[in-house]
Order: sequence, then C-alpha cells, then structure tokens
Amino acid sequence: MWKKNYIFTNKKHSNRAIMSTILGGLSLVSLGIVTYLSYSQGGVMHGGYGVTGVLATIYSLIGLILGILTLREKDIYRIFPVLGTILNVVALGGVSFLLYLGSRL
Repeated sequence: MWKKNYIFTNKKHSNRAIMSTILGGLSLVSLGIVTYLSYSQGGVMHGGYGVTGVLATIYSLIGLILGILTLREKDIYRIFPVLGTILNVVALGGVSFLLYLGSRL
C-alpha cells in the first residue's frame, strides 16, 4: 500500500502581498510604456507622461511598504511579499535612473 503524506498548514497568501505585487507590476509596465513612447517621439514628453511617472513612483512606494510589512508576518507564503518587494524596488530604481538621466542631459 502506498502511504499518503498530507501536510496541513495554516499558511495563506496575504492580500497585502498580492496588492504589493500588482502595484509593482503596474508601476513597471507604466514606466516602460511611458519611456518607450517618449523615446519613439524623439524625447518629447507630454504632461501626461510626467503624471504617469509620479503615479508610478507613488504606487511603487505604497507597494514597497506593503511588501515589507507583509514580510514581517508569520504563517504566510513568502512568494508574493518577496516578488512584490523586488518589483517595487526595481520600479523605484527605474524612476531614479530616469530622473538621473534627465538631470544629466
């Protein structure tokens, strides 16, 4: 007979961690689209592009805070908090890089 191994756990996916991952993905996608559109128009940016960059920064900061707070919780799966934190740090790094390039040109 085959022995069945079941593991029962109280772990769950945190809603805050999932929201952190969504905000990080949304920030990266919106920054990528704005960067591409600006590049395709020869570096000319419209006011809406700047607003999108500011909103992406705000989303990244909120997502980073949610990801860090969720990492401190117990009895949760770690995939979404880690993924959300990484995505938001990359998005904030992208915003910082774009601001640095803008100040150097």
